[in-house]
Amino acid sequence: MSITSSSVLTEMNISVWTANKVDKGATDSVTNNAYAVKDAAQVRKNLMAGTHQRKAISDYAAACRNWHSTRTLPWADRGPRLMPTSLFMEYKKEANLRRETFFKMVDEFVQDYPALVQTAHNYLGNLFNADDYPSALEVYSKFGFRLVFSPVPESGDFRLDLPAQELDEVKRGYEDSFKDRLADAMKEPWDRLHKVLLNISDRMTDDAGEDGTEARRFASNNTFITNAQSLCAMLTHLNVTNDPKLEAARRQLEQTMAGADIETIKESATERAEIKGKVDAILNQFEW
Repeated sequence: MSITSSSVLTEMNISVWTANKVDKGATDSVTNNAYAVKDAAQVRKNLMAGTHQRKAISDYAAACRNWHSTRTLPWADRGPRLMPTSLFMEYKKEANLRRETFFKMVDEFVQDYPALVQTAHNYLGNLFNADDYPSALEVYSKFGFRLVFSPVPESGDFRLDLPAQELDEVKRGYEDSFKDRLADAMKEPWDRLHKVLLNISDRMTDDAGEDGTEARRFASNNTFITNAQSLCAMLTHLNVTNDPKLEAARRQLEQTMAGADIETIKESATERAEIKGKVDAILNQFEW
């Protein structure tokens, strides 16, 4: 199955009102009092000082972007990312739920906006300026959550009215770019796997402390176990080129973490050494 039929390009664009503004008067006061040049400092006001709703929306947007990144692979600079079609239905359902949650938070924020401005007034003191605040309708327009899906273009599908020589050159350029983008995309699952393996190996190492006791650096909870297991499940989708080496490494990690128990790991140096040995073997087996 070709990459163009097994993947789609996915864009998630989320915009959030920054709610900050440079105060020229306060900036001039700071630089003048410090006998500094005008561009030495800048006073930027948080227009929603003393409130938390806008920041909560911003934090949620960041979490959505991170979720999007974990289920896709890089394709274009700051543009669409590559997603396996095997994840499409699950992704679209979750993305739609996240978009609904986002706009629900925005609706509540805009509804409370007049009261939030008054709260900010109380916290900003003399820095408050009513002219800094846009209308509620304008504020609402500064938030957005956009999802776009598009096919991965076939390298030979160029419907351009160009002379044959120039068209061939364009096709060759795209084919080279396509290969480079795909190679870059496939670096990411390898990098994710490498990072997890290094983390497990490090946590399974017992270092001697200053008093001669072992300082165990493994987690007190099972996060590193579940993270590894979740990555193994995700890599079955993200291996869009069906790289046999990536699948072999994934399977080995999956088998290593199968049945892993945090309490046993915490109490048993033998168990830690066994897991570390298997993980280090994976690290040594492949070129990272």
